[in-house]
Amino acid sequence: MRNYKAYDLEKEQRINALIEKDKKSNNLNEQYRINNAIFEEYQFYSFNQALQYIEKNVEIGGKLHNNVLLDEAILKMGLLLVNTGRFKESIDALSEINRNSLPESLINDYFIAHKEGYSGLAYNTAVNSNKLIYSELYTAYQDSLYSRLKPNSEEALRLKEKEFRDSRDLDMAFKINGQRLEKVQIGSRLFSLITFERSLLYELNNELTKQKEYLTLSAISDIQASVKDNASMGILAKILFTEGDIDRAHHYINFSYNDAEFYNSRLRFVDIANNMPLITKAYEQKTAKQKRKLEYSLLFISVLAVFLLIAIYTVYKQVKKVSVAKDKLKIANDKLLDFNHKLNTSNEELKSLYLELSEVDKIKEHYIGNFLNLYSEYITKLDVYRKLVSKYVNANQMNALLKLSKSKQLIDEELQIFNKNFDSSFLHIYPNFVADVNKLLKPEDQIELKNKEDLNTELRILALIKLGITNSSRIAKILRYSVNTIYNYRASINKSAIDKENFEKMIKSI
Repeated sequence: MRNYKAYDLEKEQRINALIEKDKKSNNLNEQYRINNAIFEEYQFYSFNQALQYIEKNVEIGGKLHNNVLLDEAILKMGLLLVNTGRFKESIDALSEINRNSLPESLINDYFIAHKEGYSGLAYNTAVNSNKLIYSELYTAYQDSLYSRLKPNSEEALRLKEKEFRDSRDLDMAFKINGQRLEKVQIGSRLFSLITFERSLLYELNNELTKQKEYLTLSAISDIQASVKDNASMGILAKILFTEGDIDRAHHYINFSYNDAEFYNSRLRFVDIANNMPLITKAYEQKTAKQKRKLEYSLLFISVLAVFLLIAIYTVYKQVKKVSVAKDKLKIANDKLLDFNHKLNTSNEELKSLYLELSEVDKIKEHYIGNFLNLYSEYITKLDVYRKLVSKYVNANQMNALLKLSKSKQLIDEELQIFNKNFDSSFLHIYPNFVADVNKLLKPEDQIELKNKEDLNTELRILALIKLGITNSSRIAKILRYSVNTIYNYRASINKSAIDKENFEKMIKSI
C-alpha cells in the first residue's frame, strides 16, 4: 500500500507512451489497434478513460464500415459496463450486435457479456417476474457458452468452480481453483480474481484465517497490477472491523474508497457505502476516546509540571551552592589527574628503559662470551699452526710446508665454524628472525631452512643489516664473498619483498 504510487506511475508511463503513439498515427486501423491497447490498460484502472477509448473504437469501426471491428468494440464496451455494475446499459449496448453476423472468434465474448449482464440484472432487480426472466436468460447464455468452451480453458474452469461453489461441493471447487491458480502469477488481475474466489470458498468453509490470507493476496495483486476496480480490500476491512482492529479497518476502507472513486465504479461505491459509515463511526469514537485520555493526561502532566518547576527552583538554589565547591574540587582533581598522568608516563618510560637495558645487557653478555671463546680458540689454532710450520722447517720438509700454505681447507673449515657460531649467536638473540623476515616477503618467495639452526647466505646478509652493517664491502669481507656477489644477493632478496623501497629499513626494526 505504501508503494501503490510507484505501480500506478509505471502504468501511467505505459499509457502515455501509447497515447503519444496514437497521436502520431493517421491510419484508422492502426489507431483502432492502439486504442485497444490503451483500453486494456485503462479497463480496470479508470472507467471513464476506458469508456472514452472504446467509444473511439466504436466510431472507427463505423467509419471503416467494418462490422467485425465494430462488434468487437461494442462487446468490450458491454463487458466494461457490466463489470462496473451498469447492467442495463450493457444489455442495451449489446442489443446493437447482430448475433448471426458475428465471426467465430467473438461468439464466446458475446455469450460471456450477456451471461454477466443478465446475472447482474437478476441479482439486483427487486421485481420477482423480472428476476425470473433474467435468470432464465442468464442460464441460457451460460449453457450456450459452456458448450463452446474448451474443457481446461480459464472461463470453463471458472464456470465449473462456480457450479460446485453454488452446490456447496467445496472439495471440487477448491480443486478447480487450485488448477486455475497454478497458471497465474501475483501482480495480475486474473491472480487477484482467482484468489478472491478462493477466499469465498474459505468463507463458506468457515476458515476465517485462510479467507483473510487469500483476500490479502488478492489485494496485494490488485495494488501491484494497479487494479482500481477491486473488492478484496473492502471485504478485508469489514472482517478486521468485526475483529476489533479498527485502525487497520479504517485505513483499508479509505484506501478502497479512494480506488473506487478514482475508477468511478458504482458497484464498489455501493459495497463500500454499506460498511464505511460503521467503520468510520467506530474509528471516530475510538479517536475521541483517545483524545479524552490525552486531555486527562495533559491536565495531570500540567499539575506535575507545576510541582516539578517548584522542585527545580529548589534544586537550582542548592546546585548553585554546590557548583562553587564543585569547581574548586574539579580544579584540584584536574591537577591530580595531570600529576597521575605524568607519573604513569614516567613509570612507563622507566619500565621500557629498564627492559631495554636488560635486553642490551643480555646481548652484551652473550656476544662477549662468544667473542672470548672464539678468540681463545683462534689463539689455540694459531699456536698449533705455528708448531706445525716449525716442525716442517726443522725437518726441512719444504714441499709439505708449501702444500700446507697453498691448501684452503683450513680457511674453509674456519669459515664454516665462523658461520656456525654467527648463526647460533644471532638466532639466540633473535629467535623469530626468520619468521619476521618471511612476513616481509611475498608468499611465493618465502624462505624455508632445512636446518632451523643454520642461516643461509641471504639471511646472513639480512642479519648483518639488522646489526647495523649495511655497507656491501664490509658485508663481503665478513662473509668472504666478492662485493658483486653481495650486491646480487641484496638485489634478489629485495625483488622478493612486499615493500621493496622500505625493506631494509623494516629489517633493521625487527
